Amino acid sequence: MSETAESPPQTVPDPHHVRIGARRLLAFDGFRRLLFSRFSSQWGDGLFQTGLASAVVFNPERGVSPSEIAAGFVVLLLPYSIIGPFAGALLDRWDRRRVLVAANLLRGMFIALSAVCVATGVAGFPILLLALVVIGISRFVGAGLSAALPHVVPVRNLVEANALSVTLGAVVSVLGAVCAVGLRSVFGHGNAGSGLTTAVAVVGSVLAAWLAGRFARGALGPDRVVEPATAIAAVAGGLVDGGRIALRTPSVAAGFCALMAHRAAFGISLLLTVILMRYSFDDWGPIKADVPGLGVVLGAGGLGIFVAGLTTARLVTAFGRRRTVFFALGAASLTQLGLGLPMLLPTTLVAAFLISYTGQVVKLCVDAAVQRDIGDEARGRVFALYDMLFNITQAIAVAIAAAVIPANGESLGLIVAATVLYLAGITAFELVSRRARPAA
Repeated sequence: MSETAESPPQTVPDPHHVRIGARRLLAFDGFRRLLFSRFSSQWGDGLFQTGLASAVVFNPERGVSPSEIAAGFVVLLLPYSIIGPFAGALLDRWDRRRVLVAANLLRGMFIALSAVCVATGVAGFPILLLALVVIGISRFVGAGLSAALPHVVPVRNLVEANALSVTLGAVVSVLGAVCAVGLRSVFGHGNAGSGLTTAVAVVGSVLAAWLAGRFARGALGPDRVVEPATAIAAVAGGLVDGGRIALRTPSVAAGFCALMAHRAAFGISLLLTVILMRYSFDDWGPIKADVPGLGVVLGAGGLGIFVAGLTTARLVTAFGRRRTVFFALGAASLTQLGLGLPMLLPTTLVAAFLISYTGQVVKLCVDAAVQRDIGDEARGRVFALYDMLFNITQAIAVAIAAAVIPANGESLGLIVAATVLYLAGITAFELVSRRARPAA
């Protein structure tokens, strides 16, 4: 089939890439523009999500229970599941440059509407619905940026380019979150201040649309369309096609197992951290609990993501993609158990760094597998399936954890469960990898 005929033979040792350094990567004009568009988009995402979460969870004018916090997490993760099949089919059918421009502008409009609702005290379902739409469009944009990357850098540089763009993009997202914390201290913690903070995220969407619009028509693919004649048929078949192609590509299927385990464990850890920060943690030196403490945790996670971007390509070069993923999941399981169990603010900060680091290492390896081993005519569908599966997994994990988590968030059982999920991910990754090698 055409989807896999263009991919490298599975018997070739992994990795097969050339490191040229960030400076030479940035010399590619297309990569630089795509990177800055990603930065603008993810900065706005981080600001919007943190501003909205702070408005709902840490707003003194609103009361919220742990179950409502968990429900909010689940709703914010639903777009990854709902948008996936549509994004994949459309990104492999429509001009990705045009999609990125239109999606960013549409997102900006819904961010503005969300900000008005927050400022006027709207609560409950309307806010969650608007958040669902905004995050859903963000996932569409993210899938488009990932599918377009092989059009702006040589294939041999994909691992390094992906590490740079995805990692720095995630760090910029954390910076957006930190900006939201700072803006709330300026505008105020009530409804009006939260609304103004959320509104600033519009800037990221508008700038991302402008940068994407600077590409020539068709420059970001797809190179050719192998979709059905109608859009409805394309959307209906996108999910099935993405799953079939991913299962037929051993490096991608094994990576999916690893990342699904991480996302489930990470979802549990995220819920625990927010509720502990809200109801249990005491101040630790200059670090205060509540919103400031959450900002420091986000910063620690962002630092872990940044360090992963600096080191992943080197780890893959030294050990290969399979061993790198194996050791990253193992380190995450030890971190989850050793630093999670004390349930203290200082150990949580260290755990945030290490779990974000190892999770990003796994993600970068899986991203590179999809970008390298999946043909361009199907890459959008596989990336869309990627988003859908991982975030369904995270949403289910959060929902189950919410059903058993105590009101103060102190749950030894959930920390052990997250550790077991990492070990299950290692097992599944190894089993799929071992079956793939004889087949290759």
